[in-house]
Amino acid sequence: MSGGRENREDGFWRDNSLTLAFGGAFLLVLAGQALAGHAAFNEDLAVDGLQQLTVGEYLMSSDFAVDVTENWQSEFLQFFLYIFGTVWLLQRGSPESKELHKAGTESDQEQRVGDHARAGSPRWAGTKDWRQNLYSRSLGTVMALLFLLSWLAQSIAGTAAYDEQQLRRLQPPISWVAYLGSADFWDRSLQNWQSELLAVAAMAILSVYLRQRGSPESKPVGAPHTATGVEG
Repeated sequence: MSGGRENREDGFWRDNSLTLAFGGAFLLVLAGQALAGHAAFNEDLAVDGLQQLTVGEYLMSSDFAVDVTENWQSEFLQFFLYIFGTVWLLQRGSPESKELHKAGTESDQEQRVGDHARAGSPRWAGTKDWRQNLYSRSLGTVMALLFLLSWLAQSIAGTAAYDEQQLRRLQPPISWVAYLGSADFWDRSLQNWQSELLAVAAMAILSVYLRQRGSPESKPVGAPHTATGVEG
C-alpha cells in the first residue's frame, strides 16, 4: 500500500513539475522583489526625511501593488495577443507557428468539435451551441480578462502611488481618470509591452534556425529550417 501511495505522489510531482517549478519560482522571485522594493522605497523615504515602513506596511502599499501589477498585465497581454495572433499569423520554419496551410480557425474535424468530438474530449466540445463557441475561445478570453483586470489594478494602484508622490512634493493629487491620461501611466505600460512583444518576435524567428534538444518549444535538432509547426 505504501509503495502505491509513494508512486502516486511521485507521479503527481512529475506530472505537474512544470507548473509547480514555475509557480514556486514565482513566489520566490515575488518575495525577493518585495524585499528589494522595500529597501529601495525606504531609501527614498529617508532622503525625504519621512518615516520608514515595515515590510508588512510596504506589502500593503500602492507602490508595491503598482510595481507588481504593471508586470502582470504585460505578461497576460503577451499571451492574449500570442494566442489570438497565432490563429492567423504565421512564421515559416518556426515551431511557434502553425503549419502554413492551417491559418485560421480550422475545420470542426481538425478541432474535434461537434460531431467530431471523441470519447475523451471536453464535454462542451461536443455541443453545437454557445457552449462550444465559448469553450473554443476560453483560453484567449480568460487571458484577455486577466490582462484587463491587472491593467485596471495597475491604474488604481498607480493613481494612489502617484498621488502620494504629489503630496510629498506639496502638489495637488489627481483623479483616476486624469491618471489614465498621464505620462506615468503610459510609461509604466508601454515599457513593459515593448519588451514582451520583442521577446515573442525573437522567439518566433530564432526558433527557425536554433534548437534546444528535448524542448517542445524547439524543433527536433535535425529538422530542416523550413519545417513549420514541428515540435521536438
